[in-house]
Amino acid sequence: METTNFIVRFLEWLMSFDPKAVVLGASAIGAGFAMIAGIGPGIGQGYAAGKGAEAVSRNPKSQRETTMVMLLGAAVAETSGILALVVALIMLFGNPLISAKGSAMVIMASAIGAGLSMIAGIGPGVGQGYAAGKGTEAVGKRPKLQSSVVRTMLVGQAVAQTTGIYALVISLVLLFANPLIRM
Repeated sequence: METTNFIVRFLEWLMSFDPKAVVLGASAIGAGFAMIAGIGPGIGQGYAAGKGAEAVSRNPKSQRETTMVMLLGAAVAETSGILALVVALIMLFGNPLISAKGSAMVIMASAIGAGLSMIAGIGPGVGQGYAAGKGTEAVGKRPKLQSSVVRTMLVGQAVAQTTGIYALVISLVLLFANPLIRM
């Protein structure tokens, strides 16, 4: 009961501010949340780099092929971080919610939700990095199979990216075509 009263009082206090200021503040929070997605690519790329170093230590003659696969796989693993960065930059520099008409509470929640949804990019970053690491490891063992290993790795990484794309779609809907504002 007391928690409910606190939340109601907090929301009333929050809505006492200029609605544009509330939306701007929520957009800043949302942009920060969006960047949490960078955790996934960081882990994934580190894994790929570690597997690359391990593969080269086992088979120094495969260094060129191994490094190429590691770099390609790590670059793909960064995509969810890039998508999150795009959403954060939109919220900071071109946020369409600032001029939206409707409930300031809904608009504020939409800005925060757009950022929070991008956290889903952690999974693709880790998964794609794992695929890159395993691909790198395989090429280190058998450099002559680089072409088929890379092809398989890229297909797997593309499938792994789907949840990051879903998160981007939800963020863009909340920012540009928000059905909640019109309700």
